[in-house]
Amino acid sequence: MKKQFKTNVKCGACVASITPEMEKIAAGLWQVDLTSPDRILTVESEKESAEIIKALENAGYKGELLC
Repeated sequence: MKKQFKTNVKCGACVASITPEMEKIAAGLWQVDLTSPDRILTVESEKESAEIIKALENAGYKGELLC
């Protein structure tokens, strides 16, 4: 299931910071659109949205589920 989140991930270094946590959630099935003003994180995973947001928080970032 594909989920999208508005994040405060701003650059490639930020993406590198969240990579270990995101790989635990959705190994290779995630990406951050750094060209979008909302820095959209797209994750393909059966994990609950709250788990994905928690993984972002563990890496020091914030995420908000988009409808």
